[in-house]
Amino acid sequence: MAKKYKITSSMLKELEDELIYLKTIREKEVAEQIKEARSFGDLSENSEYDEAKNEQAKLYGRIAEIEGILQHAEIIEENDQKAGIVSLGCTIRVKDAETGDIEIYAIVGSQEADPGMSRISDDSPFGKACLGKTIGDTFEFEAPAGIIRYEILGVEK
Repeated sequence: MAKKYKITSSMLKELEDELIYLKTIREKEVAEQIKEARSFGDLSENSEYDEAKNEQAKLYGRIAEIEGILQHAEIIEENDQKAGIVSLGCTIRVKDAETGDIEIYAIVGSQEADPGMSRISDDSPFGKACLGKTIGDTFEFEAPAGIIRYEILGVEK
């Protein structure tokens, strides 16, 4: 069975737009690079041609990846989620039980995750541990540094 990709409607739109760009503008640019590189002569010693072909392979790989995601996408509708319960598409405010630090995270699907921007995947240990919890609940998960405990202070859709 194919993996389901949980994404928001805005991420769906971004992927569809990227796919259109890749299949129209970018594909023509890469084809032009290959055509130009062929004009340089002997293809066996033509680094420009090799580079253009590698770029074409990357392009087709990304197109296939996006098409796969779109075929198996499960759209997260924020209004389908119950208020006050941690679920996909919500933003949570948590307090680290050990340090007392308060942090804010968005719980998103794996395709939208960006830990540097505090966007945490529901497939991550943190994401799995906090799903279904409500304000005042505590949860813990195992990280490389050991067991980490948090308390949920707020949940917003």
